[in-house]
Amino acid sequence: MHIAEIVESWPRHPLIEFGPGDGAITDLLAQRMPLTAVELDRRYVERLRSRHGRRVKVVHGDLLEFRMPRPSNLVSNVPFHLTTPLLRRLLADDAWQRALLVLQWEVARKRAGVGGATLMTAEWWPWYDFALLRRIPARAFAPVPSVDAGLLEIRRREAPLVPVEHAERYRRLVRRVFSAPGRGPVQMAAAVVGRARAKRWAARAGVDHDALIRRITAEQWASLYDIATMGE
Repeated sequence: MHIAEIVESWPRHPLIEFGPGDGAITDLLAQRMPLTAVELDRRYVERLRSRHGRRVKVVHGDLLEFRMPRPSNLVSNVPFHLTTPLLRRLLADDAWQRALLVLQWEVARKRAGVGGATLMTAEWWPWYDFALLRRIPARAFAPVPSVDAGLLEIRRREAPLVPVEHAERYRRLVRRVFSAPGRGPVQMAAAVVGRARAKRWAARAGVDHDALIRRITAEQWASLYDIATMGE
């Protein structure tokens, strides 16, 4: 399934493209739906406006500062050097509903939790679902980069696993457990929430004592937060 077909299957919200560059994705999307493209390089801005006219609203601006409509959807072939700041900016923004991002292959795998979740994924899992859709070979791009890319879809959960108002407290717990001493997630959790609660968590959520911390699922992290705050 191509990028345009994926986006067409989404709920109809205003569509934003960050960093269109020379317009490879813009050209595909503009044939099918209204689009706002946000580009920092003035040269690309003028080319896109000349090529698409009124079909695409081209905004000369910084993707890290652009205020997204509420609600909206997002597409971006993310500049490699902006991957982490853009992801942090997006995950903290409650305006958009779905995002389709072209990222470096290994980054896309990590964000989707393939082979185990990173700290960033675990911190935001209760509110977002991350899915790695496919691998894109480097030869599909011009100029050809040194690594393959991955297509990552992020969807805001309709029913959060942890209340949004508890977000900062939940993320603080996850960060503490990730950096805690111990062998396995139960010992690491015990260093933060106490042995009794950690054992209760393992039994309730089916946590393997010998697993790696990165193997803990979104539901298991949410369960740990529930137990850690129970009775408060």
